[in-house]
Amino acid sequence: MKEKVFLGIDVGSVSTNIVLMNEEQALIEKMYLRTMGNPIKVLKDALHTLRDYHGDEIEIIGVGTTGSGRDLANFIVGADIVKNEITSHAIASSTYVPDVKTIIEIGGQDSKIILLRNQIVCDFAMNTVCAAGTGSFLDRQAARLGVPIESFGDIALKSKTPVRIAGRCAVFAESDMIHKQQLGYSQEDIINGLCEALVRNYLNNVGKGKDIQAPVVFQGGVAANKGIKRAFEKALKCEVYVPIHYNVMGALGAALLAQKELKKTKKTKFYGLNTADVDFQVKGFECSHCPNACEVVGIYKDGQLAARWGDKCGRWSNIDLDSPVA
Repeated sequence: MKEKVFLGIDVGSVSTNIVLMNEEQALIEKMYLRTMGNPIKVLKDALHTLRDYHGDEIEIIGVGTTGSGRDLANFIVGADIVKNEITSHAIASSTYVPDVKTIIEIGGQDSKIILLRNQIVCDFAMNTVCAAGTGSFLDRQAARLGVPIESFGDIALKSKTPVRIAGRCAVFAESDMIHKQQLGYSQEDIINGLCEALVRNYLNNVGKGKDIQAPVVFQGGVAANKGIKRAFEKALKCEVYVPIHYNVMGALGAALLAQKELKKTKKTKFYGLNTADVDFQVKGFECSHCPNACEVVGIYKDGQLAARWGDKCGRWSNIDLDSPVA
């Protein structure tokens, strides 16, 4: 008898994260993949992998999508629920850390803070502008120092001398890091200084004016960095908890939301794992019908227009796709 599972998909600009969760809310598979600017290919490859390794053992009874590419993922797989990242991350954290009050999430290209009280989101903020508060900042500095990003946190923990590096923006941080190198500071101290600079940037921008209370959960790809975790604990003066599935919490939240949705609908909209064999293409154009100049995106399934979105007025997204003018 096949195991009934829920599929959670989080499509972001840097990574595409996928989980399979059983009815007891335990993960039986998780995938952390680089989006590489081609979310359709990455998602189809992931579905191929799931079919090859689990196709004979599981029955997917619910699907949820989230992330910046959640609508695209929905049209590819047939999701039962499509939710934003704030909701998905919040439900994942509150499910596994029921008393969580603050969620710190830092990914490759953006970061966010979510405040919960009594398991309800009461405030949040996002940063998608300043690179100095994201994982890409650490990736770039690790490359400049010739250090594998996977070793960044462990090296930071060896620091003995505090070094303050300007973290107001990525450009200033790089020039200040070079200056500190010229002064003779050790690599360990400089790396620790970079970790503390990212945390200061985050708290001064994303967390500015927020009522940050413990328990604090730290998730997203950057949560793997022990140096950043320690820097947050130093700044916040409290323990920062990193969940076991820290890098796929958005996808896990989407799966949990799908489970909740199934209780109401009783039937999934999922197209099946064989949708991995379908040819999908995305084409866009700028509508000139009004001053909004919306970028309208169309997704084609085996050469046929399947859906459109991106317009503010509904002129294109609400059109009958079977119509000759579609």
